[in-house]
Amino acid sequence: MLSLSAEKSPATLPTQRQWRTAEIEALFSLPFNDLIYRAQEVHRAHFDANAVQRSTLLSIKTGGCSEDCGYCSQSARHSTGLEREALLPLGEVIAAAQAAKDKGATRFCMGAAWRGPKQKDLEQVTAMVSAVKDLGLETCVTLGMLQEGQAEQLKEAGLDYYNHNLDTAPEFYGEVISTHTQADRFDTLDKVRGAGINVCCGGIVGMGESRRARAALIAELAGMSPAPESVPINHLVTIPGTPLEKAAPLDPFEFVRTIACARITMPTSLVRLSAGREEMSDELQALCFLAGANSIFYGDKLLTTDNPEAGRDEALFSRLGLTAM
Repeated sequence: MLSLSAEKSPATLPTQRQWRTAEIEALFSLPFNDLIYRAQEVHRAHFDANAVQRSTLLSIKTGGCSEDCGYCSQSARHSTGLEREALLPLGEVIAAAQAAKDKGATRFCMGAAWRGPKQKDLEQVTAMVSAVKDLGLETCVTLGMLQEGQAEQLKEAGLDYYNHNLDTAPEFYGEVISTHTQADRFDTLDKVRGAGINVCCGGIVGMGESRRARAALIAELAGMSPAPESVPINHLVTIPGTPLEKAAPLDPFEFVRTIACARITMPTSLVRLSAGREEMSDELQALCFLAGANSIFYGDKLLTTDNPEAGRDEALFSRLGLTAM
């Protein structure tokens, strides 16, 4: 089980520190240089400090989602001008995956705007997973909430990672989403772990939450047993027509602090610099890498929002002396 109260066997799992929210708040409050130094120490103890993993994300089914997530352009409840689209054909997905591999991505992620997949849809997705796997890429999907037996079907198809973010802290969750609870998300994550699939789970910051809420989110993520193998930290991209379109911008240094706290509390996880990179300067991204981020989404699009062009990323990697993981 992935809940914070999950039992674990000392004989089979390494000792994992349980971080309290107050402890993570104390990390956030450290002088900036001290926090970055501590994050660098942890990062270098577990990873090559100059290697970054690259993933590409493709929306395989866009728009028309029944959920009311306040940040999302794909909700049918929001007037964002995004049209509902059908599931992409297999050939188009394979072509996109091959192009991603040719540009240096090692993981191909596929996202569908559903509350959860119906069986007929899942059969098409498992065919996509198998085909992408055959190209030699790691596979990841985000399909919403899973029913019994669906995680096992994805595992059989060759799925490596399932993405299902906690989004935000429990106390702030109702301010962002009302059509499901965070407990529903843990239920799907438990199914994913039970099927032997790696977990990709993170959150979104800059939605108006407090620093304590950011610390509480990280405490939840770090408290999973085991912690997620991949932790995407998303900076809210404000989208006209969504309830959060007028959210106040987050202080960039606070975002870097969030990355650093994620690195310190989840030392062996890939910490992914995810949504919001298009609006970030090269200097801000460099600080995020210094704080322990070692994974990015690579390509021109993140589902429906823009992402830095591959050429810009290549130039940044060259300037910073970063290499692909």
